[in-house]
Amino acid sequence: MGSPSIAPPSTRCRLAAGGRELERHFAIRRAVFVDEQRLFAADDRDARDDDPATLHAIGLAGGAVAGAVRLYPLAGGGWKGDRLAVLPAARHGLLGAALVRFAVASAGERGGSQMVAMIQPANVDFFGSLGWRLDGAQIAYHGRPHQPMAIAF
Repeated sequence: MGSPSIAPPSTRCRLAAGGRELERHFAIRRAVFVDEQRLFAADDRDARDDDPATLHAIGLAGGAVAGAVRLYPLAGGGWKGDRLAVLPAARHGLLGAALVRFAVASAGERGGSQMVAMIQPANVDFFGSLGWRLDGAQIAYHGRPHQPMAIAF
């Protein structure tokens, strides 16, 4: 079952295929959430990454893996998207939006009814422009303010 094409030809998203792409997925997350943002001390990986239901997606810009997002099912038909990470050199293109759309489409293909995510305040408008809505009050998440958001599909 293939995922829909949702990005321009120079930007593609897909589920990580094999160990090498999965390690690249984790390396991008580590570069963004550990090295750049210091949101995690040593690594952002957790037990969710080992769950077989968790999907790890990569985003390619100009043929190079430059972004990552993970998603997983929740009880009741919902899905959660998190750990959206795009390397600095690819942030001014469409890769972040393509990864978000890919995650939503992938969850929908698997029977999901809505996706939720915890969004850093600086990215709320970006997610809003992609059709996401606020889903509660801002809270601390991993020690920093985050805005719960959701999108139905």
